[in-house]
Amino acid sequence: MNLQHESFMIVPMTREHAETVCSWVYEPPYDLYGWLPWDQMEALGVEFGDPEVRQSQYVSVLDAEHTLCGFAQFFPLTGVTRLGVGMRPDLCGKGLGKSFMQAVVGAAREKRPGDEIDLEVHTWNKRAIRAYGKSGFVIADTYPKLTPEGEQLFHCMVYEGV
Repeated sequence: MNLQHESFMIVPMTREHAETVCSWVYEPPYDLYGWLPWDQMEALGVEFGDPEVRQSQYVSVLDAEHTLCGFAQFFPLTGVTRLGVGMRPDLCGKGLGKSFMQAVVGAAREKRPGDEIDLEVHTWNKRAIRAYGKSGFVIADTYPKLTPEGEQLFHCMVYEGV
């Protein structure tokens, strides 16, 4: 699946991409979005450290020069594709969210055309909420969820189109 959309394209996540994503360091308060070091992810077989999960649920987001700009996870629920996304730290807050998310949504629709598309986002993450809103997502629900940092509030945002 190679889907070109504006300046981003969606391709299968390679092992090299996964290893690179693990090296990304986010500034606080976004640092909680970082991953374990690659050798631990691979040894534990968690998330994209598991080759089967990487192949079935994860994609890489590349720019026109084929540089890794982010990733997306398409978590399959019944009738819903739940997105998990991450953008390279130096690209965050630069106004790229709408085109990034449009590429990801296009790929999710291609993968499971009949599904509703949604995502979860911390209620404090105003930067992401703004980008998702510009991309056609609306807040449908707010609820507490247990995280490694304790119970936190999340919005569920559903894609309604732009």
